[in-house]
Amino acid sequence: MTPQDDLHTLGQDAKRVRESPAEAAGVHKAIREGGEKELSRTAPALFWSAVAAGFSISFSMVTMGLLRAHLPDSEVAFLVEAFGYTVGFLVIGLAKQQLFTENTLTAVLPIMTSPSLTNLGKMLRLWAVVYVGNLVGVTIFAYAVQALPILEPTAHEAFVSLGEDVMLNTRGEMFAKGIVAGWIIATMVWLMPAADQAKIWVIIIMTYLVALGEFTHIIVGSTEVLFLVFDGKAAWSEYLFHFMLPVLAGNVIGGTFIFALISHAQIRSDRPRR
Repeated sequence: MTPQDDLHTLGQDAKRVRESPAEAAGVHKAIREGGEKELSRTAPALFWSAVAAGFSISFSMVTMGLLRAHLPDSEVAFLVEAFGYTVGFLVIGLAKQQLFTENTLTAVLPIMTSPSLTNLGKMLRLWAVVYVGNLVGVTIFAYAVQALPILEPTAHEAFVSLGEDVMLNTRGEMFAKGIVAGWIIATMVWLMPAADQAKIWVIIIMTYLVALGEFTHIIVGSTEVLFLVFDGKAAWSEYLFHFMLPVLAGNVIGGTFIFALISHAQIRSDRPRR
């Protein structure tokens, strides 16, 4: 090969590098395109998928509660119990159901790429439908588990203690921990396109981290706190004002206004100038 050939080959390689998207840009594109598909879905399709997700995510509470009921009270037991938190997220991820905190990232990237009132309206519609559907699912599930003769006394006590642990947080802690949970779930969504065969492990690791830090998640936590409400251990006003509003705000800020904005800004900054 002549020196001229070497120079030509190097030039072609450099051109391919310049023209090929960066890894982060590829992830951004995959998530954005997924978000665009979700924004185009009908409200009934989104709603029923979200209701199913509300049922599915409740298995996180069920698994954690059953593990707590059967494990001795110790630090090691908590480490094992926290794995139960991942179950609901695994079901939702594998079944492709609609979970509100995941949509706070996927639905917002198309808006940031092509901002318009029409796209903003589509995003708010998706958020509203998915959030309401998730709450319908977890509310029915929490009521059924509490009211029906399903649980042994020890399991019932464990479920109550899960909700009580959440409600020990102040409103400020609910909000701050919600920001971290929103960030972690958004990070999980960001990692999924590049995870390939390791998607299950990404879900387990990231949601296990949420459980270990006892960070607050609006949908999982709703199952736990609503169980308290139906059991007479908490009032609806406590659920709405002490838990729901602070955690909802924290999750949205952590997953959207922090993670999504920074990730989008990174991609815009990487674009070559012409």
